[in-house]
Amino acid sequence: MSSNHGNSQNLNDYSQWSKEQLIERLKHLEGKSTTTSSSSNVVSETQAVKLTQPMKKSKKKKEFDFSKYTTRHIALRFAYLGWSYQGLAIQNQETELPTVESEILKALFKIKLIGSLEPQACNFSRCGRTDKGVSAMNQVISLTLRSKLSADELISPENDQKELDYIRILNQVLPPDIRFHSVCLRPPKDFDARFSCTYRHYKYFFNGRGLNVEKMREAASYYLGENDFRNFCKVDGGKQITVFKRGVLRSEISQLEDDDRFYVFDLKGTAFLWHQVRCMVAVLLSVGQGLEEPTIVKRLLDPVEFPSRPAYNMAHDIPLTLYDCGFNEDEVKWSYGDGKENLHHLEFNGLWNDIQIKAITANFMKKSVFGPLKSNIDRVVVNLGDGRGSVSGKYIPLEKRPRLETPEQINAKWRNKKKRTIEEVE
Repeated sequence: MSSNHGNSQNLNDYSQWSKEQLIERLKHLEGKSTTTSSSSNVVSETQAVKLTQPMKKSKKKKEFDFSKYTTRHIALRFAYLGWSYQGLAIQNQETELPTVESEILKALFKIKLIGSLEPQACNFSRCGRTDKGVSAMNQVISLTLRSKLSADELISPENDQKELDYIRILNQVLPPDIRFHSVCLRPPKDFDARFSCTYRHYKYFFNGRGLNVEKMREAASYYLGENDFRNFCKVDGGKQITVFKRGVLRSEISQLEDDDRFYVFDLKGTAFLWHQVRCMVAVLLSVGQGLEEPTIVKRLLDPVEFPSRPAYNMAHDIPLTLYDCGFNEDEVKWSYGDGKENLHHLEFNGLWNDIQIKAITANFMKKSVFGPLKSNIDRVVVNLGDGRGSVSGKYIPLEKRPRLETPEQINAKWRNKKKRTIEEVE
């Protein structure tokens, strides 16, 4: 009896009750509790004692202690289909679609290979930045990751076989359209994916229907060598770029072996400006349509005749792929995933199969419902590589179009705006 009496006294000591217990008590008093008896709205002593018992606290998740592990700076090579992403590079502001890097960093953080989502924290560097919709086959990043080897074991390359299987464990948590396939565990000292790269190799696929490919090949040949590409890029005042010369090592157009309706523009260079490749392709396509002469490329490469870019649309993003990134082969040795990796390649194979089926379905619909494409002599459709093009009443040659601001004007305008902002703040 005394024990029950003591518990009854505790019932009135609401200061010891949790929020959930207080709410339950109120429900009992108001006759709304599901735990009251059918004949009475009063809480039984047994229930009251249960309510006064302290709530069990959930176990706090133990934090991963990175200080117990060594780290190593490595290079990773991977492929991705860029159609579902807002480009490669992680953005400072929220984007409509995720970026490829944001997915990679989230995966690295999830499997405890890095301790922060901030790229700077793991010395993150990318080889070639790609735009929204653009894909890659051999993109390269360098970064510092957690290792399972001890400091002494890291000294000898013989111990690398005992290292974490970075490729396999990354692919386990990444979307199927992002696949890591190669790793270099011992890049040269001070290796940086961006600054150690010797060339970037792009491929742009296009349908050759209605195009004079021979004229396009002639135009493409004028890109070779070191030239000023100010009229083949988008100028960003925030970057304050003043030198627009870039070296092109290869500029060729060839027919695809698998499908003779399609061609590929093969472009290899030391470095490229923002949107440079898609601007180069746009001009080539206008030459292929007979809207411009092949020599327009040479003229646009002359900053005296064209000190600023004529207004024209870039080529479509989807057909562009970063095919390869070059490094010193004697210093950067790539190793590939083992047989277990085939399990993760099956995911990509499934994705490929879905895309093939979609293409077959769309082609069947195009033939059955819409029929052949009819030409309209009253309208000009400028080929942009997207199958739709830009429709206009009359084509205006590039030399007669309005010009954008010169790079010097864009840079000066950005500096003046920044100066005014600083003055306003002060």
